Amino acid sequence: MLRVYWEDTDAGGVVFYANYLKFFERARTEWLRALGIGQQQLREATGALFVVVDATVRFLAPARLDDCLNIGVQVVEANRASLLIAQQAACNGRRLAEGRIRIGCVDASTFRARRLPADL
Repeated sequence: MLRVYWEDTDAGGVVFYANYLKFFERARTEWLRALGIGQQQLREATGALFVVVDATVRFLAPARLDDCLNIGVQVVEANRASLLIAQQAACNGRRLAEGRIRIGCVDASTFRARRLPADL
């Protein structure tokens, strides 16, 4: 769950559209943590980093100040060096936004594509 704060809203009092990408990022980070994978630990242990390669977001309804959002994370496709993740933002069962984010795995020192770590 993620609560909407003043800083998340625009002049119209609704969540600024680009903030959904931040919400999705936070949810992916917490999803990895729930799997026992901290991104800093991953970098230190394997030299791997995740980068956003592509992102699309479709906006369906506005979120407003103090709304509690549930952000979903679902792996749609896993390749050797990337994951395609479907994400949704919902409030009280109502879908507000949905996105598809491709996350690439790169070497932290060169930023060249590399295989996903085996334990992922």
